[in-house]
Amino acid sequence: MIDRILKFLYGSLFFLTPLIFATSTSELFEFNKMIFIYLITILIGFFWLLKMILAKKMIFKKTPLDIPIILFLFSQVMATIFSIDRHVSFFGYYGRFNGGLLSIISYIILYYGFVSNSFDILSLLKISLWSSVLVMIYGLPGKLGHDLTCFLVSRGRSFDNSCWSRETNVFDPANRSFSTLGQPNWLGAYLAINFFIGIYFLFRPLVIPSESDVTSDESRDLFKISLPVGRQVDFARNDKINLIYIVYLFVNFSFILFSRSRSALAAVGIGLVLFVAYYLLFIKLNAKKLIITLLLITVVPILLFKTGIERVDKYLSISNIKYQISKIHIKNKKDLKNNITIEQYNNASSVTESLDIRKIVWKGAIDLGLRYPFFGTGVETFAYSYNFVRPKQHNLTSEWDFIYNKAHNEFLNYLATTGFVGLLTYLGFIIFFIVYVINNLKTQISNVKTKSQMSKPKKDLKILDLDLSSRILVLSLLTAWLTILITNFFGFSTTTINLFFYLIPALVFYSSSEEESDESRSSRQARTINNKLSLYQYLSIFIISVSTIYLLFSTFAYWLADTQYALGLNYLKPQIADYQNAASYFERALKIRKEPVYEDRFSSSLSYLSAVASYQKQNKMAKQLMSLSDYYNKKSLNSSSKNIFYWKTRAKNQYLFYQVSLDSNKLLEGIKALQVGVKLAPTDPKIPYSLAVYYSLLSDAEKKQIQKDSWQKQSLVEINKAIELKKDFLDGLNLKKELLKKYGLL
Repeated sequence: MIDRILKFLYGSLFFLTPLIFATSTSELFEFNKMIFIYLITILIGFFWLLKMILAKKMIFKKTPLDIPIILFLFSQVMATIFSIDRHVSFFGYYGRFNGGLLSIISYIILYYGFVSNSFDILSLLKISLWSSVLVMIYGLPGKLGHDLTCFLVSRGRSFDNSCWSRETNVFDPANRSFSTLGQPNWLGAYLAINFFIGIYFLFRPLVIPSESDVTSDESRDLFKISLPVGRQVDFARNDKINLIYIVYLFVNFSFILFSRSRSALAAVGIGLVLFVAYYLLFIKLNAKKLIITLLLITVVPILLFKTGIERVDKYLSISNIKYQISKIHIKNKKDLKNNITIEQYNNASSVTESLDIRKIVWKGAIDLGLRYPFFGTGVETFAYSYNFVRPKQHNLTSEWDFIYNKAHNEFLNYLATTGFVGLLTYLGFIIFFIVYVINNLKTQISNVKTKSQMSKPKKDLKILDLDLSSRILVLSLLTAWLTILITNFFGFSTTTINLFFYLIPALVFYSSSEEESDESRSSRQARTINNKLSLYQYLSIFIISVSTIYLLFSTFAYWLADTQYALGLNYLKPQIADYQNAASYFERALKIRKEPVYEDRFSSSLSYLSAVASYQKQNKMAKQLMSLSDYYNKKSLNSSSKNIFYWKTRAKNQYLFYQVSLDSNKLLEGIKALQVGVKLAPTDPKIPYSLAVYYSLLSDAEKKQIQKDSWQKQSLVEINKAIELKKDFLDGLNLKKELLKKYGLL
């Protein structure tokens, strides 16, 4: 019974995690997936412990990755202890959630829970494929201009793509699909993994024929050599199954193209090269069909849907090919070049190329790693710590004022946030697993050679076929896992991807285990369970039951608090700007769960309400709101003193307090907050811009001419700093012009 429950829970992980999202939370996709993983992990932990208690023995299987996992976990714990923000390091950055120490512990529990219990690997892999099918089906209407998420968010009022912001071309389902994963690159990374799982099921029939497909004489000829020259298997026997997987892989690859994820496309390309190379070198069965099939499921979609990479697609368009040919007949090449240059200039996008931005962010991540070499700035603190070393060049990109909560390179992200210790242990985990799999494949080849020389034609046929199938499975899983490393190099891991990152090694170790079959292991464990429970067992069951209930309720409270927080954020939208309702929902969220993010938003909303109360001549109410706002602002800063965003909130609050009280000391408090901000984010042009505004206000309020001139001078110094940091800073240039005019200097 317990084994069935565990199988159901792991099946739910593979099936539901990619699909889960909710429109009632502050973040639709990742937050809900992370909460679901926490809930399933708690339940798996409970039933796993219950199984041990009933069996009166430790059910824990060691794996070759034990030492790398322990070292990696140690690095994450140390990075959390020495973090600039321990709360964030433990729970994860609010808005991304995945990657905090708590999530890493959850993934490790899932890893050991899998290898220590009994599962049907092929069933789980098929569940993953079915889930990916539903993901693609859900994403298809969005590609056609009718996004289902928009339909749900609008409660049926609109069935188009209008609910997504197209500012950076990321949230435009018609241009770049993302379905239930949240972002195009995340969808691409997920489908790349399932692409190679599908590859396994497509080619598995080619290496496991029925006995009728091979005669005794053929068997002898085959097995006396080490399977170098392939036997030909009747492909028609599995025509229907093969067609299903061919269609699946065709659609899968098409959706990778729809996502326009270059990293996912590169991952599939590199993975196919490695897979085919190994197959042709060591397996060789039905090699021609392998090549033809793979060309069909990759080349045809590329010709139909293009890659989204202009340098590649120009060679795939018939009109462009004709254009290239016509260029040969044009004599005046100079005029042609000028025309093309002008046309390209006119059509150029103001959006900075993503790779160019990544290079800047990567430089910042490396600088952080060098500044904090041992344990970094703390797990998941990149959103704040990046500002410490943020390159000045970032201000000249189209995403200059975006919050980068990840380094957009998983490896550099570990370097920046967990130091060289974290990066090296992470790389150690990866390298150790890859080496293990390579050695495992070598061992399987050696075993096949030995068995083929000793085998009797039909008696050992199935054994050898299963050995070959196991190699295909391990090869497919390794290739799928390598796609994660490639997509993570140009991005970062998400909940779904991390689930595969930790569970694919578990699948490999489980499939490679030769100690005992799943059936014998399950039956042996079942026999050890004594129907008569002791007092110790009852007490243990009570303790883990109470603990599980507490953890489940705490996790649900986390989700419930976020729904209140999301409602508050909705009231803060410019078109609504209802600060009273916003503050009410933030307060409700805080009553459910103490969270610095909620405190920060609550503080900001209260400061606006104090200004409104002052405007309505409710001076006593205004002072009370000011006091409460300042209290929650200080509280958030006490828990996250290196958080530049909380210091900006403080500066903004003080500005509003000044509007209420006309007390210049409030402006001075705001200036102090901004000066702290300068230390935390020295290249942020908005901070000196704000300082210029504050000094200008102090000048307006000052009666003494000497001090007045001093404030004016200081405001000009600060606005010049802002423009120096960002030469195309229009707001800064306009403010400087206004200040010069105001001071009579223009």
